[in-house]
Amino acid sequence: MHVRLTLLALCLLAFTAAAAPKLNVLFLVADDLNTRLGCYGDPLASSPNIDRLAKRGVRFERAYCQYPLCNPSRSSFMSGLRPDTTRVFENVTHFRKAVPDAQTLPQTFQRAGYSVVRAGKLYHYGVPMQIGTDGFDDAPSWQRTINPSGRDKAEESSLLNYTPKIGLGAALAWHTTAGDGTDHTDGLIAGEVIKLLEQHAAQPDKPFFIACGFFRPHVPCVASQPFFDLHPVEKFSLPKEPLEHLAKIPRVSPLVNPPNYGVAEPDIRQFLRAYYASVSQMDAQVGRVVDALDRLKLADTTLIIFFSDHGWLLGEHGGQWQKRSLFEESARVPLIIARPGNKVNGQTCRRPAELVDLHPTIADLAGLPIHPKLEGKSLKPLLANPQAAWDKPAFTQVTRNAEVSLTVGVDPTKKSLMGRSVRTDRWCYIEWDGGLAGVELYDAQADPKQYHNLAGDPKHAAAVTELKKLLERGPAK
Repeated sequence: MHVRLTLLALCLLAFTAAAAPKLNVLFLVADDLNTRLGCYGDPLASSPNIDRLAKRGVRFERAYCQYPLCNPSRSSFMSGLRPDTTRVFENVTHFRKAVPDAQTLPQTFQRAGYSVVRAGKLYHYGVPMQIGTDGFDDAPSWQRTINPSGRDKAEESSLLNYTPKIGLGAALAWHTTAGDGTDHTDGLIAGEVIKLLEQHAAQPDKPFFIACGFFRPHVPCVASQPFFDLHPVEKFSLPKEPLEHLAKIPRVSPLVNPPNYGVAEPDIRQFLRAYYASVSQMDAQVGRVVDALDRLKLADTTLIIFFSDHGWLLGEHGGQWQKRSLFEESARVPLIIARPGNKVNGQTCRRPAELVDLHPTIADLAGLPIHPKLEGKSLKPLLANPQAAWDKPAFTQVTRNAEVSLTVGVDPTKKSLMGRSVRTDRWCYIEWDGGLAGVELYDAQADPKQYHNLAGDPKHAAAVTELKKLLERGPAK
């Protein structure tokens, strides 16, 4: 009798496990978004939908990309491999050239029987030129792709460009449109994702992995008038920084010269307003998608991830803009992971995290095998306890080209040099060309804006020595 009951119990457990629905995944990615969000403490931001999402998930305070440029970063977090492995350090090399057999994050879910669809930008696109195309996509990653093109692209000829000598993909250019933003590319992407959710709710034959890639706030910053109205231009000004800050920055670190591209301050303020308006319009599309998930009663079975591919400088550090910097504004990203039923949802995690961790984390949370070649680490322990012990640092790297290299007196035969950073709970340590072109040390707790380079201070020599060893050792495999 006892044996029969035991066998019956085991059968019931097996049936329950088999009948348990697989966790769906909604993968939301913004483009060129730093932590200019209300939930990250920015008083000028209007991001109610992302803020609301942060309350239903764990917000990572110190998450970092592995390379602050579109193609290298996206190749890294989609593959779960670091830039030194993908060998992608610019926007023209495809990661499969170096790792043809890489198993990407969406491929992990395809192999588990999921319906895997992309709408919008997940791998690199030339923005705005390639909006509406497949961009620099990876075909094996998807079963279906959707590439809308909206009003923002159609009205490109109306842009006001403060930096006409720079291509539109990097220019400080902006435009205000009529309407409510739903006819912009991001609005159309949100609409397509909502259709996919409705199709699943009507016929849930497979669990889904839906990747929703928004184009904004990537320049040119185009948004409809209601989102500009949220941000009066008089509220914006250039960052105010201590003068001694710039004197201690290695010469190789800044990219923008002259500061602010030489654009007059009134125009800079107008562009800042446009950037924030683009953020708010993208936020509204996040809200539409999450609201649809709730309306369709899919929230209890769907893991939601929201983040950006990298940050974006807005005039900090003496007039620096865009990405390709190891400063916080460029390397740090917003990251929210909302796991249904997680008891600590609404809390903040201040441990260093990396975007390369997303592939193993999402697979782990969905109960899928973690591919043995992935180079990140599952963040699942921090989702259970955001204050858990965590000794894994965050690594970010970026290159400087030959022209910049020559100005700092390094070997003139080098085509480029590498800047590398490591971030721990306490410190951010940066080396340029192995330290030959400059070293930086910042106290992440006392100096989060990185105004005081302590690398030359004898009082911190021990920290420099320890962090140099950590950087040279590199990420644990």
